[in-house]
Amino acid sequence: MTAAGGVGVLLVTHGKVGHVLLETLREMMPLPLPLPTDVLEVRRVQSHDILLMQGGKMIERLNRGAGVLVLTDVFGATPSNIANKLGELHGLPVVAGLNLPMLMRIFNYPDQSLTELARTAVDGGRRGVFHCADVVC
Repeated sequence: MTAAGGVGVLLVTHGKVGHVLLETLREMMPLPLPLPTDVLEVRRVQSHDILLMQGGKMIERLNRGAGVLVLTDVFGATPSNIANKLGELHGLPVVAGLNLPMLMRIFNYPDQSLTELARTAVDGGRRGVFHCADVVC
């Protein structure tokens, strides 16, 4: 359990990718997740202005005083562009390359500051990628 005021987490992903990752994480970790979390689903037919408005409302709801870490799946794609604009508008860090090891690492260190959690996300994502022929799997 984290102290009130912990960092919030917003996933900005293609379609239901964020929901599927969170659902999988919930099966792996004790409930409830220790950080307030939400998903902004991005689909091709949606207006960017509406997505930015929805994302802004989510950020306001998730921010308990310590900020919100914005995670997105594919750098340079539409969700990433929306995530980066939200980060710019709200002064928040954005990390691209969302994967399950990244989420596991973040939720295992819920008491970290926003800056530390952004570094932990990148570290967890990188450390979770292996060519299995190079390691004992």
